[in-house]
Amino acid sequence: MNRIPALLCSILLAASAGWRATAQEADPPADAVEDIVVTARRIEGPMWEVRRGDATLILVGSIDGLSRDMDWRTEALTTAVERADRVLFPVQGRASLADLGRVIWRARTLTRLPEGRTTADYLPAELEARLEAVTGEGPSRTSLLLLSAELMERGGYARRERPVSDVVRRAARTNRKPAEPVGTLRGDEIIDRVLTTPPERYLDCMARAVTAAELGEAEGERRAEAWRRRRVAEVLASPLDQAVSACSYWAVMDQGAALETLWGQAVDDALAEGGTTVAIAPLRLLAQPGGLLDRLEAQGLEPLGPDWRPQPPAEAPGGAPIS
Repeated sequence: MNRIPALLCSILLAASAGWRATAQEADPPADAVEDIVVTARRIEGPMWEVRRGDATLILVGSIDGLSRDMDWRTEALTTAVERADRVLFPVQGRASLADLGRVIWRARTLTRLPEGRTTADYLPAELEARLEAVTGEGPSRTSLLLLSAELMERGGYARRERPVSDVVRRAARTNRKPAEPVGTLRGDEIIDRVLTTPPERYLDCMARAVTAAELGEAEGERRAEAWRRRRVAEVLASPLDQAVSACSYWAVMDQGAALETLWGQAVDDALAEGGTTVAIAPLRLLAQPGGLLDRLEAQGLEPLGPDWRPQPPAEAPGGAPIS
C-alpha cells in the first residue's frame, strides 16, 4: 500500500528516461519497402500496413500489461524496424526531478482517499459489495487510483510487464533510427490533473476493474493470447482490456479526444512524408469503432491486416440472431 501508484509513476519514470534517436541512414534500396512489409506480416500481435503513394505506414497495435514471461516472437518486428526510415512511439511524459519529488511529497494524497472517507462513500452499494468480496476486506481507504491498479493485477495485468514499445525502442536505438513519440506531456501537468481529479471520476474504472478481478488471472492470459494471435475483436471485448482503457490517464482525465487528435495528425504526417514508418500505437485507439483504422478506410485507404471489427451475431434461418 505504500508504493506510488503505477499509473502515474509509469508515465513519469518513462518521461525521465525519455530519449530521441536522430541519426540518419543512407536511402534504402527500392525493394526495401516490400521486404519490410513481408517481414512485418510475420509479427505476432496485430499489425496493419497502409500505403499512400510512396509512403508506407506499418501500425503495430500494442496493449499494456503483457507479462515479461510471455512467449511471443519479436524477431520480425525488430527486423521491420531495422529496415524502416523512422519509428513513432506512444505519447511520453517529460518529468523533472522536481516533478518526481512532488509525487513523493504528495504520496499520501495519491494513495489514500480523503480523510475519514472510504470506498463505501463513493461506490454504489452493489459495487462496494463486489469489491469487498474480491478483496476479502471491508471498505477501503486506498485511493481509487491505486485500488484500481491492484484490482487489474488480480485480473491478470502483469506487474512486471514487457511493453511492445520496449522491443521497438531497443531496435531503433541499436540501428540508430530516427524515433520520437507522437506527443509529450509535461510532468507538472500530469501531476496537477491527478491531484485535482475527484474520486467520482474513477467510478467507471472501478466497475470494470472489479469485473476483471472477479475473473482472475486467467483473464489476463486469455487477453494476451488473443493479442498474440491477432484476434483483435476478442482483445477489445476482454473485461481486463476494457478496465485498462477505462482506468487509463486519458479516460479518467477526459483526455481521450486529445490523444486521438495527436495520433491522427501523426498518421497523416507519416503518410504525407513518404518512406516507411513503423508506429507503435494503442490497439484500442486503432481498432475501436470510429478509430484510426476506420478513419483511414473512410479516406479511401486499405489497412491490410487482421479484421478489427466485431463480427455480427450469426442468424438463424428465420433471420433471428442465434443466442
